[in-house]
Amino acid sequence: MSKAVADLLSILDLEPLEHNLFRGQSPKSGWQRVFGGQVIGQALVAASRTVEGRNPHSLHGYFMLPGDPKVPIIYEVDRIRDGRSFTTRRVVAIQHGQAIFSMSASFHLEEEGFDHQAPMPNVPGPDELPSEEEVKADLMPLMPEPMRSYYARERPIEIRPVEMKRYMSREPMAPQFHVWIKTTGRLPDIPAIHQCVLAYASDMTLLDTALVPHGRTVFEPTIQPASLDHALWLHRPFRADEWLLYAQDTPNASGARGFSRGLIFAQDGTLVASVAQEGLIRERR
Repeated sequence: MSKAVADLLSILDLEPLEHNLFRGQSPKSGWQRVFGGQVIGQALVAASRTVEGRNPHSLHGYFMLPGDPKVPIIYEVDRIRDGRSFTTRRVVAIQHGQAIFSMSASFHLEEEGFDHQAPMPNVPGPDELPSEEEVKADLMPLMPEPMRSYYARERPIEIRPVEMKRYMSREPMAPQFHVWIKTTGRLPDIPAIHQCVLAYASDMTLLDTALVPHGRTVFEPTIQPASLDHALWLHRPFRADEWLLYAQDTPNASGARGFSRGLIFAQDGTLVASVAQEGLIRERR
């Protein structure tokens, strides 16, 4: 297991403080604020630890304040309802005495029913795209400085963009973005860990997709990006340490906010999750 993946699992392993109360830490990465996917993943861990025998099927969260990576985050879980088929939890993440994030999550007892799904887009597979090592060797010298720093850092999630050329120019492109994602090391055979890791990864590249039609990226210092809300639906079993296609599009941007959607497929074409997010994409002036 890579050190980055071990660190991610450590971050997601919350410390229980009291009944319905947990404490999470942030990585010592030098970031000025906490990565939104970290807070989503940790909040789902907190909620999951109060539920037995049921898997999460959806979560809806709102970001209210930037997280401070220098201090722990306290997660308070409200056990709203334990029904015969569904369980509902509300989680509030707190720092410096203020709520920085709130999330509602629903858990469902597994049952049979109707079944259909959208088809997976026909895009090159992960083995047909440059690996991160090849990107670092061949493409990093051509990247803008903020993006070079991003790729130079050891990370727990490997990302292989299909439309890599969007990072090489400011040419507007079709309002969609496809990336293959997986952890850089093997994960334990515990479904809840894979669900929480995917919740963490689902915040990566989604807001950036809202800038694709404008030929811009969140790596530019003149762009002020921030996730505002985030929704995730988990449809079918999957492994986050095997390749997943994150097919994203952006139907709208207005009022300094961008809206993006994503469908997440296993490599065999199975639709495993859906995501939606609105975020701030403000031009710094």
